[in-house]
Amino acid sequence: MSLETRLGWVIVYVDEPPAAAEFYEKTFGLRGDFVAPGGSYAQLDTGPTKLAFASYELGEKNFDGGVRRAGTDGQPPNAEIALIHEDVDAAYAVALEAGCAALAEPQDKPQGQRVAYVRDPFGTLVELATPL
Repeated sequence: MSLETRLGWVIVYVDEPPAAAEFYEKTFGLRGDFVAPGGSYAQLDTGPTKLAFASYELGEKNFDGGVRRAGTDGQPPNAEIALIHEDVDAAYAVALEAGCAALAEPQDKPQGQRVAYVRDPFGTLVELATPL
């Protein structure tokens, strides 16, 4: 049997989902979709695939042990959020001003993209890139 699936959500676990969603709204211009009662989940309207934030406590309710917490020190976790903007240098400057930590300054890649990396205040790796 073969299945064809599609990506519906990307969910990032954080301590305060509403605060994370608000940060992405204010910093990167994403639009809020909804916040669940009690604040354990917040979703942004990013097109067909939604970006959401869920509390670590919700993760623990989903399955035994929950997820590993993202830290703000050391190597970032093994997943990233990629945000597309025509002016990566401006997006990078805005991200740093809003409290993101610099990981890699904007640079041109062989595939023709300009790309930068930051870590958001919640520990999430964020790629800022021009469209491919």
